[in-house]
Amino acid sequence: MQQNFKDKKKLIIKSIETIDLRFPTSKEFIGSDAMHTNPDYSCAYVVLKTNCPSLEGHGLTFTLGKGTEVIVSAIEAQRELVVGKSLGEIVDDFRGFYRLLTSEPQLRWIGPEKGVVHLSTAAIINAVWDLNSKFEEKPLWKLLVDMEPSELVGMLDFRYISDALTPEEAVGILERLKATRGQREKEVLADGIPAYTTSAGWLGYSDEKIRSLCREAIAQGFNHIKIKVGQDVNEDIKRLALVRQEIGNERKLMVDANQRWDVDEAIEYMSKLAPFNPWWIEEPTSPDDVLGHATIAKAVKPIGVATGEQCQNRIIFKQLLQANAISFCQPDSCRLGGVNEVILVFLMCAKYGVPVCMHAGGVGLCEYVNHLAIFDYIAVSGSLENRVTEFVDHLHEHFIDPVIMNGSKYTAPKNPGYSAEIKKESLEKYQFPNGLVWKQQ
Repeated sequence: MQQNFKDKKKLIIKSIETIDLRFPTSKEFIGSDAMHTNPDYSCAYVVLKTNCPSLEGHGLTFTLGKGTEVIVSAIEAQRELVVGKSLGEIVDDFRGFYRLLTSEPQLRWIGPEKGVVHLSTAAIINAVWDLNSKFEEKPLWKLLVDMEPSELVGMLDFRYISDALTPEEAVGILERLKATRGQREKEVLADGIPAYTTSAGWLGYSDEKIRSLCREAIAQGFNHIKIKVGQDVNEDIKRLALVRQEIGNERKLMVDANQRWDVDEAIEYMSKLAPFNPWWIEEPTSPDDVLGHATIAKAVKPIGVATGEQCQNRIIFKQLLQANAISFCQPDSCRLGGVNEVILVFLMCAKYGVPVCMHAGGVGLCEYVNHLAIFDYIAVSGSLENRVTEFVDHLHEHFIDPVIMNGSKYTAPKNPGYSAEIKKESLEKYQFPNGLVWKQQ
């Protein structure tokens, strides 16, 4: 931080730069599942430029290729709500800033708090937190851990969820663990937090590649492995048998249908996969079908139901928790409206006793969830029981501060910020449609 900018109220956001960034991962079937057969891992990337040249905020929202340009347009439409504001003005009334972005009278019609506008909001909010963390010269997880409970809760928007969680209850949850935060922080710095891998499980992979990747995951120390399912039950039975043969019965095997089934279909399908003892079935049906998830959860026990990566806001999570519809909660750091809304989901999960296992992968999501999962453990849940954070080993080489794994564990980021900044050469090479990679397609 430059000496002239010790006061956040003097650090002004002067402009927003937006970039449509895409990586041609579909060529190798990376990310392929029952519903998303040809994903090109992509993101709408935001840079908040300030009147201090050495301080910028970097944020992103993850996409699968087509449509990224729509989110970039939404960010451009929100530009006037951000440019000209000081960092102090934003963080001193973060709840108000969040509502400004999500409730702009005209833009909210194509939301509200869901869809394209919520994805663009996440990119901006995440960039603000990156800027704030850099100003404070702390990694995001440490900035959040060091906040007083009342200060952090004051930044959160409880509208529509106060029947499930009040600000007073949220403060109480954070106060409960405040005295022992230091102990868990030392533990995280020494040991990291546990992860599970999806890298072996894409539907487009051959049997030989799945075997090889399972063995590689075991060698790295992973005890939780997730496989995509849902296109063909006979093929899935064959693949799960292969995976169980490789990983044994002592490791956790999870399956993910990526919203492929109707409710009754999910129940029937899972009855045929049950002999392989899956720990959870992820996204068995529409992410908006709260009661459908509850019906499935009751029918497939003891298999757990997990969902969250495409749950559009805290209100859906509230209902999933109230309906006892999920055993594992998987919020996405960009599908929700940024850090503030993710923290609200953490707090609701703490109240309802549901472990958080964050969704990750893609572009930048692992970098993001590392900070968030560490904060959840240190300050909100205080437990690692039944908690594993997704890890997918793709595209980290493009980040200035990439996630670092120690075997099967995330290690705590040490550099200031939210770890979202992408290398200049990668931005130039993969910018769509004029980057070198795309000109050669």
